[in-house]
Amino acid sequence: MQITDIINHLDDRKRQTLGEIIRFGIVGVLATLIQYGVYCLLVIWISPSISMTVGYAVSFIFNFFASTRYTFRVKANAKHGAGFALSHAVNWLLQIITLNFFLWLGLSKQMAPIPMFCVCVPINFLLVRFFLKRK
Repeated sequence: MQITDIINHLDDRKRQTLGEIIRFGIVGVLATLIQYGVYCLLVIWISPSISMTVGYAVSFIFNFFASTRYTFRVKANAKHGAGFALSHAVNWLLQIITLNFFLWLGLSKQMAPIPMFCVCVPINFLLVRFFLKRK
């Protein structure tokens, strides 16, 4: 059975959700690469937490516009912006805690973000989807 056969058998709601997950993955990978790239550049000179925060801020701007226009296909407005910012504030806090936990476990500054992203990205999807899709 081909993937197109599976997709064609899904009802519209499930197909839409699958599309959101795939688009979220594309946007998320790009935003994560932006964040990680900024982090890796800055962590040479400043603390991991500050480096992660600056990287997060840079990727946040890209992520908001890509998430509203491409991933969830909703209009960028103040309500969506506030919900997106709230979900990302929670996610940022989770990332800082998780990053420092993996640093405490002994992972290097360059490697600690990798498992952090594995924990935080799925949670972020649920938070962002909730805030951007609610009426």
